[in-house]
Amino acid sequence: MIVELKKTTEHKMQKSLEALKHDLAKVRTGRAHTGILDHVQVEYYGSMVPISQVANITLVDARTIGVQPWEKPMIAKVEKAIRDSDLGLNPATMGELVRVPMPALTEERRKELIKVVRSEAENARVAMRNLRRDANAHLKDAVKAKEISEDDERRAEEEVQKLTDRYVAEVDKQLAEKEKELMLV
Repeated sequence: MIVELKKTTEHKMQKSLEALKHDLAKVRTGRAHTGILDHVQVEYYGSMVPISQVANITLVDARTIGVQPWEKPMIAKVEKAIRDSDLGLNPATMGELVRVPMPALTEERRKELIKVVRSEAENARVAMRNLRRDANAHLKDAVKAKEISEDDERRAEEEVQKLTDRYVAEVDKQLAEKEKELMLV
C-alpha cells in the first residue's frame, strides 16, 4: 500500500513538473521557437483548430518563425490568428509564407516575464506540497484503519517529504534556467 502511494505521488509530481516545463516554454524570450505558436487557434471551415493542423511551422532564422499554410485561403486567417493571440507578435505575409519576427524584449518586459515565470514556479511548488499533503492524509487514514503501523507511517511520511524536496528543487532549477534565458540580451 505504501509503495503504491509513493509511486502514485511521484507520478503526479512528475506530471506537475512536466506541466511547468510546458508553461515555461510558452513564455517568449528573444529567440524564436515553434512551440510559441502551439496554443494559437485558427478558424478552419467553421471550427477552431491548432495552427499546426493547417500549416507547417518552421524556423526561418534565430529570430523569425515561418508559417506556411497548406491552403492558400488560410494565409489571411493564420496571420489574423497570430496577430490576435496574446503573444504580442506582428506577422507579415510574403507570398505563401507568413513570417513572424520575434521582437527584441525591453528590460521592462523582461522583468514582467520573470514575474510571470516566478508565479508559474510557485504554482508548481504549491501543487507539489498539495500532493504531499494528500499522501500524508492517506497514510493517516491507513493508520486509523489499522492497515499500517505508526512507524511505517512515519517512515513513509519521511520518504514522501524527500520526494517533495527533490521535485521542488527541480522546479527551482527550471525557474533559474528560464530566468537566465530571459535576461540574456
